[in-house]
Amino acid sequence: MKSNAKWISQNLKQFGWQYVVVDMEWFVTNPIPEGNSKSFDYAIDAYGRYIPAPNRFPSSMGGKGFKPLADYTHSLGLKFGIHILRGIPKQAVERNLPIAGTKYRATEAADNSDTCPWNFDNYGLNANNSAGQAYYNSIAQLYASWGVDFIKVDCISSHPYRGEEIRMVSDALQKTGRPIVLSLSPGAAPIEKLEEMREYAQMWRISDDIWDIWHSEVPYPQGLGDQFSNTILWAGLGQPGRWPDADMLPLGYLGPSPGWGAPRQTRLSRDEQRTRITLWCIFPSPLMIGGDLTMADPWTVSLLTNPEVLSVDQHSRGNHPAIVTETAVIWMAKPLKKKTDFVAVFNRSESLVPLQYSWKDLGLSGVKYVVRDLWRRTDSEPQSALNINLAAHASVLYELREASDGNGLHGIFGSARFTDLWGQAFVQLFENLFRASRSLHVAREPKHYPVHSAGNTLIGSRPTALPWCP
Repeated sequence: MKSNAKWISQNLKQFGWQYVVVDMEWFVTNPIPEGNSKSFDYAIDAYGRYIPAPNRFPSSMGGKGFKPLADYTHSLGLKFGIHILRGIPKQAVERNLPIAGTKYRATEAADNSDTCPWNFDNYGLNANNSAGQAYYNSIAQLYASWGVDFIKVDCISSHPYRGEEIRMVSDALQKTGRPIVLSLSPGAAPIEKLEEMREYAQMWRISDDIWDIWHSEVPYPQGLGDQFSNTILWAGLGQPGRWPDADMLPLGYLGPSPGWGAPRQTRLSRDEQRTRITLWCIFPSPLMIGGDLTMADPWTVSLLTNPEVLSVDQHSRGNHPAIVTETAVIWMAKPLKKKTDFVAVFNRSESLVPLQYSWKDLGLSGVKYVVRDLWRRTDSEPQSALNINLAAHASVLYELREASDGNGLHGIFGSARFTDLWGQAFVQLFENLFRASRSLHVAREPKHYPVHSAGNTLIGSRPTALPWCP
């Protein structure tokens, strides 16, 4: 875990990635690659709370928990998170352990009739008495004492949705006095519960797990191509501090224990990998990368460190699908501070497709636009329409700058026309300077993109970028 955190601080932090999150079952002493086993042995304290398995996290010995790892992560200028399951350990209930700082015991807090459909670790908590809230308070205080900044709670927002427990976890985290991001999983979270999730959490999953495949005929796992309909359903429903979550980015090396399938390099083609990030950014979703990042190749690193692409995720507004057909999906958005437009075009078919749309088709009023390819970081000459040929499952992400008179200066001079020689000479000089400054602008941008903040203000700004470390 330390090696991943160090790698992130050296390679990703400057681009806004800020959280390092330990994946599920960190409290299991005998894990298996597939996870969710009935034969697990657990590390648990005297108050029925999971603690890091000391044989896997030696720094946790002596009751230190995750504090040494959290302190190390914080020393790198990053934030620390964990993934948990809702409820109370069955082992704590079987032993009827006391709940820290209270008169209650585990059997009073547990709802033995409630278990997670795919995980055997816990019972649900009784939302009708004080003991259940007391248990959530006790684990929240423990995690806060470790220095945890982010908690993903599983088996709570779908399969089925547990609104009362979401409220209980949120209340417990608030009582700690520490800003801790609350992420709800799995999906699909019910859209009719949107206001409730906005009230109690900072992010929630909009789908089941989206793995490194294009399409799936079964509920689990789902593929990248299946996510278009989910993002369209949730379009425009994110708010500052409250974000629909499109799931992690299974890019690069997925190992040592991916959670689905054997350790491997991602199955997604390079076009599909770009499509994944492009869709997540234009939607926009919080960004999480899972796997052993120390084994990331230059291509994978390039996907995660393009400041112009990340700026769409972190600094855009009005994100919405403009055109949806069986073959193509086109999303539009605007930067927060510039008078330009973002457009993402996707080919979700199985073959190369030529696409042609007028600017009016996209809801734009200009005659010509300079098209900046944010992945390639290059500008076109002024274009009078959108004309592209997209390979199967490929995409493009553009920033459009209106250039109605063809010289790229519309945003500066409006519709002014210069007819005298001195005026024409001035325009030519300014145009040369404008183009020169544009070529320099690219080199400066990594200093400014993207800006992430933590805790309650994070979420005050834009979706968080989250490296996810098993």
